[in-house]
Amino acid sequence: MSARTHTRSTQPATGRADFRLPWWGVALPTVAFVVLLVLITGSHDAEAASGDPALSHLMDRIQHSLSR
Repeated sequence: MSARTHTRSTQPATGRADFRLPWWGVALPTVAFVVLLVLITGSHDAEAASGDPALSHLMDRIQHSLSR
């Protein structure tokens, strides 16, 4: 049994892909990025939970090492 061969297209290649992205495909990642950025930059006043002193000490050490 012989396999089919594909013939070349007579239309020239444009060299670029033609697709459209919906508005929410750009808006949602942008909003998520801004929200996460605000959460990260606004967390400098946050404190660790007062339950376990070891956890509080660990969080203080991590914050101190990141602020160097």
